[in-house]
Amino acid sequence: MKTILAGAALAAVAVAIPVASDAAQIHGSGSATKAAPTALASVNMEAVLKAAQIDPRRADDTLTPGAKSSVLAVEQALQAKGLLDKKWVDGYFGTTTVKAYTEFQKSIGYKGLAANGVPGKSSLAKLGDKRFTVNHALTPGARVTFRGATVNTRTKAMLVKTEQLLGRKLVLEQGSYNPGGDPTSAGTHDGGGVVDISVKGLDAKGKNTLVRTLRTVGFAAWSRTPSQGDWPFHVHAAAINDPDLSSQAQHQTGDYYLGKNGLANGAKDDGPKVNPIQTWEEFQRQS
Repeated sequence: MKTILAGAALAAVAVAIPVASDAAQIHGSGSATKAAPTALASVNMEAVLKAAQIDPRRADDTLTPGAKSSVLAVEQALQAKGLLDKKWVDGYFGTTTVKAYTEFQKSIGYKGLAANGVPGKSSLAKLGDKRFTVNHALTPGARVTFRGATVNTRTKAMLVKTEQLLGRKLVLEQGSYNPGGDPTSAGTHDGGGVVDISVKGLDAKGKNTLVRTLRTVGFAAWSRTPSQGDWPFHVHAAAINDPDLSSQAQHQTGDYYLGKNGLANGAKDDGPKVNPIQTWEEFQRQS
């Protein structure tokens, strides 16, 4: 068992990575024939992102469904660069693989949030050069202001859809990319994809509907109460598969998949069940 880390708007996009193929000559007939280039492995970025959030939070080595072959290709590339020991090349994106990917990000000049151990479109393409292609690629997009708070364009699109489904506007109490802005948030808002939403004027049913709708479009969301921490009543939401999630927010999205409440106590999820749990991209494809 590995050591465990204590942490659908866009159409699928295939990213082709150039590859120089070897050529072989066949002798005997006096003519030379070039051998067909060896097909590269294909990495599903959505699946890898999901595994990078869930696997480090597991209490065992269960693999994230649908992610094994893609994670293996990433781990093999990390091994080839001397960043990951062979024994960890197993299709499980656990703590050791997260650390190795962080080191790779740093090796290509990434710092801070960009070196969070979660594969982004750019770093994944660089890692896969001449080794694999990337499909189902996604990006968080540029930082924008929405309802007075800073979010990225992917998160904005998710919130806009939430408003459409609810038939009303949301009031954001805290946005993303807010390092140190609220100590009670424990770093979850340091990166992208995370918002706190006001529940003023909502009864228990209204709060439940808000959480369910956020979960439907791809957020890990919970209704928070003062009894859980030093904060007022609000809804906390983290966008699953956002490459800009802080480590703490990654832990929350992983915990959500595993039926937990996203808090330090690791208690059982107390929110409305949405089946299946899906990302923004998955939601869009089935809508």
